[in-house]
Amino acid sequence: MSKPEKYEKRKKRHLRIRQTVKGTAERPRLNVFRSSKHIYAQLIDDVKGETIVAASTLENDVNVNHGGNKEAAKKVGELIAKRAVEKGYESVVFDRGGYVYHGRVKALADAARENGLKF
Repeated sequence: MSKPEKYEKRKKRHLRIRQTVKGTAERPRLNVFRSSKHIYAQLIDDVKGETIVAASTLENDVNVNHGGNKEAAKKVGELIAKRAVEKGYESVVFDRGGYVYHGRVKALADAARENGLKF
């Protein structure tokens, strides 16, 4: 399967998931995007259409040598959870972005749960 085919299939899965997963002011959506080099996470209020908090491996707060591994994903999960709890959000809806719940996506989700987010 070529890279454009994989990308298109993931986009279709993501759009299908987004029809049911909605974030609100009380329970925002925890969105995950991963590339080959980095991983990104955001808490999004879909009603207002705004990002509440965000974290990624590009930030200086996440000290990693390579952003495309499980260790980096765990640190991003910890950081997004800490920022969300500071702003008063404990319950979220998880949006895996069309990715398989395995590897880096699972590591990010587990780290977020361990640091106070419920989903």
